[in-house]
Amino acid sequence: MFGLGMQELIIILVIVLVLFGATRLPQIGEGIGKAIRNFKKATSEPEEIDVTPKKTVSTEKKEEKEAEEGAPRKS
Repeated sequence: MFGLGMQELIIILVIVLVLFGATRLPQIGEGIGKAIRNFKKATSEPEEIDVTPKKTVSTEKKEEKEAEEGAPRKS
């Protein structure tokens, strides 16, 4: 693993524990995990962004009902 042995990994872990403390390590890990997840999501999504609002089923039914009743549509 990158030419690092067990002793080197233990030394790095001890240094990280001293710098950040045991209580902050889960928060740091969570932040790194979210960053990786967002990066993977951003690279797999299409490049174009669709900003048009999507109509829900209930909105479409309301518009149909208003059209049947002859009421003016609300924007």
